[in-house]
Amino acid sequence: MAEITIYHNPACGTSRNTLALIRNSGIEPLVIEYLKHPPTRERLVELLARMGIGPRELLRQKGTPYDELGLGQDSWTDAQLIDAMLQHPILINRPIVVTPLGTRLCRPSEVVLDILPAPQQGAFTKEDGEPVIGADGRRV
Repeated sequence: MAEITIYHNPACGTSRNTLALIRNSGIEPLVIEYLKHPPTRERLVELLARMGIGPRELLRQKGTPYDELGLGQDSWTDAQLIDAMLQHPILINRPIVVTPLGTRLCRPSEVVLDILPAPQQGAFTKEDGEPVIGADGRRV
């Protein structure tokens, strides 16, 4: 069975849907609740490199101290943005999924389908009622 890790926030619908899609492929991932167990600086830098994005692209604005910290200003360096995410893990957008086929920020949740090593095993509908996978295990 392939090793899959999800950096998860159980309060986030997109994160819950992504976790459910992983499980719908028959895989039980390593679930890291990153607000309780934030990544180290080294791990965060590694995740960014594997996703091929910069720290600014991983910043979450809604429901975070993004505005009060002034993180929208261009004067912040990548290292400073990473420091901010480590001090305030809620600034890290989620969910991040790591599989043998790649690492992605899974927004929307269907992005995870591109990096899962096993096919979907049945129908799947998001929490909001949007169908994603049909009874045949294929995208709708």
